[in-house]
Amino acid sequence: MIGQVKDLTVGNPTRQILLFTLPLLVGSMFQQMYNMADMVIVGRTIGTRALAAIGATGAIAFLVVGMSFGLTSGFTVITAQRFGAGDEDGVRRSVATSVVLALALSAVVTLLSTMTAYPLFRLLQTPADIIDDSYRYVIVIYAGTAVTMFFNLFAGILRALGDSVTPLLFLIVACIVNIVLDYVFIINFKMGVAGAGWATVAAQALSVLLCFVYSLNRFPILRLRRKDWRITWGFARRHLAIGLSMGAQMVILAVSVMFLQAAINRFGTDTVKAFSAAMKIDQLAVQPMFSLGVAIATFTAQNYGAKKMPRIREGARRGVLICGCMGAFGCLVMILCGVRVLGLFGIGANEPEVVREARQYLNTVSVLYFLLGFLFVFRNVLQGMGKNTMPIVASGAEIVVRLFASFVFADWWGTAGVCFVNPLCWGVSVLILLTGYFLAIRNAHFDEVPGYESVAVNYVGQAKFGSPTESAPSASVRIKLEEKRSDGTRSSVRPCK
Repeated sequence: MIGQVKDLTVGNPTRQILLFTLPLLVGSMFQQMYNMADMVIVGRTIGTRALAAIGATGAIAFLVVGMSFGLTSGFTVITAQRFGAGDEDGVRRSVATSVVLALALSAVVTLLSTMTAYPLFRLLQTPADIIDDSYRYVIVIYAGTAVTMFFNLFAGILRALGDSVTPLLFLIVACIVNIVLDYVFIINFKMGVAGAGWATVAAQALSVLLCFVYSLNRFPILRLRRKDWRITWGFARRHLAIGLSMGAQMVILAVSVMFLQAAINRFGTDTVKAFSAAMKIDQLAVQPMFSLGVAIATFTAQNYGAKKMPRIREGARRGVLICGCMGAFGCLVMILCGVRVLGLFGIGANEPEVVREARQYLNTVSVLYFLLGFLFVFRNVLQGMGKNTMPIVASGAEIVVRLFASFVFADWWGTAGVCFVNPLCWGVSVLILLTGYFLAIRNAHFDEVPGYESVAVNYVGQAKFGSPTESAPSASVRIKLEEKRSDGTRSSVRPCK
């Protein structure tokens, strides 16, 4: 329901995961429409060369957007764990810590990204006839890094509390506003591809403002007090450890995607058009699996905080089954309907080679969607537990494989070889993540969960218990729960279910 937190530590796991996934899926589809709107409108109003210019920014833009998503997702893992543990003070302190860290990191990322944007385009051998428009577009997106960071943060916080509906509503608003502003800035104000960038940033800024105001008024647990802003290094370090780890995974992934983009750029502007449009359609098709992965991360984090390992294992098993079904359905849709969507980008029968290369890519990757589904499940289970070593190793393996395959396959088989690069990376990552998953499940220790150090449970006027693992008191008994963390702070805790 709108504006309500949701405890994912109780109830049927499949039902809980699917109900939590549904709003995420709708939101992801709108997010992709939000991202595609710039390309579709630019392609149909300015021309397919401008479409190629925006398409060529995909890997570079993802470097910052993906990093922002990874950082904030890592921060909110702690929030979800504290919520699952029943620690409302810990939730508020986690939110305050995340806001401060997001402010600092967005400033650093904005500075570095704007300084390196044009050299990156040249390094990727972006075609000379589109490089200037590509730069004009991406520099605007980079200027809005703080907006992207805080939208992801606020949405992640709400998901950590089990609310996947509220972020969806504001994302829909942003999508509609973005489409309107695209036409206003491009057609009325004659701003060209830069206008598409400004439309995206302005629409997202509106969604951040609406999400912040609404959440503050609707969710009492998010009303921070002065003491919540007393940031301690120990607590901040835990957020940074997971946030930087997940951010690093996104950076590694973005860099590896740049290698693929560089290989595509070598074939010229028409190939860039074909792969840019096909990859956008592909991203739309995999959103159900991506959304399920995000839901599983929150499900895992809450249950890890509540120390329910059997429930985490069950969630992973059911996630694999659901993703397998989603992958099969996505494959069928891509083979039957994928090419028909190219018309939205202004690509038609007058460009048969572009259509052929786009079809080739979609048919190749869709057959192996099930591998991507497994990747989403096991990576998000590990991240929900705060275990990021294997996900980082998997991301590192991806960059090596993508670097090798992007150029070797392109030289051997041309554009057909490029189509096999992503599926190969998915397969390698799944093998590593599966290993990490089984190790994490076998070796899980709940004293690693932030906040479980030295917990004292006190009955008012009753006996003391020295461990949070003992049975929770009866509801009829008046209790006071007090937690002492390793950083020296204390907070009240409600009993876990």
